Amino acid sequence: MGLLWSLIIGAVIGAIAGAITKKGGSMGWIANIVAGLVGSALGQALLGSWGPSLAGMALVPSIIGAVIVVAVVSFFIGRK
Repeated sequence: MGLLWSLIIGAVIGAIAGAITKKGGSMGWIANIVAGLVGSALGQALLGSWGPSLAGMALVPSIIGAVIVVAVVSFFIGRK
């Protein structure tokens, strides 16, 4: 159950990051989940785990990390 909860929160974080960067609609749900989970790890590694947390992920650093991940990925994919 913990894994499912982490995937759901990762998807929400990825969707929020996609909405902030205006790139979320073109990524799809799988990419949003991956961006949310990777962004959560990156954000917490860079900024620590402060603020409210769900499923073991601090929300504010996770969203900031996911925005960074989505921006970097969309930069490299958009350069075709």
